[in-house]
Amino acid sequence: MIVCATCILLFAQAAQAQEQETSAESTITTKVGVKGGVNLTNLYVDNVEDENMKLGLNVGLFAKVPVFRGLSIQPELLYSGKGAKVTYDNFLLGTGEYRFNLHYIEVPVSLVINIARNFNLHAGVYASYLAAANITDLEDDGTVNTIKELDADDFNRFDYGLLGGVALDVQNFTIGARYNYGLREIADTNATQLALGDAKNSALSLYVGFGF
Repeated sequence: MIVCATCILLFAQAAQAQEQETSAESTITTKVGVKGGVNLTNLYVDNVEDENMKLGLNVGLFAKVPVFRGLSIQPELLYSGKGAKVTYDNFLLGTGEYRFNLHYIEVPVSLVINIARNFNLHAGVYASYLAAANITDLEDDGTVNTIKELDADDFNRFDYGLLGGVALDVQNFTIGARYNYGLREIADTNATQLALGDAKNSALSLYVGFGF
């Protein structure tokens, strides 16, 4: 009941809120733009934790299509770098960290609700395709070794999940933060299942964009 009441309240506010317009515009219009930023990513099993977080990039295109004033649909096409890092310290291997580098082509689709003229909430889903993957061993002395036995064929090529976020629009510029919660296990072979179990993707994205 609380969730339903919250949704009704948000949509009621959205109906009264204005779609972001620049000072040169008198009506709401579809915008197409570019965006990019950083990902703070991890692989989770039961709970999302931050001790294995890895830095990645996100960059691509977006469109913001008004449904009516205060409500839009935003599809995107992105490159998104995900994965995690795992540190080790033992007698045989010494100290260092393994980095799981996963490179996705991602298609998020969000429902955008304006709760103020320039501030909006995002909620939706994403689907992505794993274009490339590699695992590197970064030793404590700075040496980087690629573990060639594992590549993209050892992972599930397709991933999907839920997303939610917030954004601030200033004229044609947008600044935002989004969280992606993966729903599909990424390991596909015995080798990756042994290393990762039933791990799924988790990513916090911070970005800036410009719409035309």
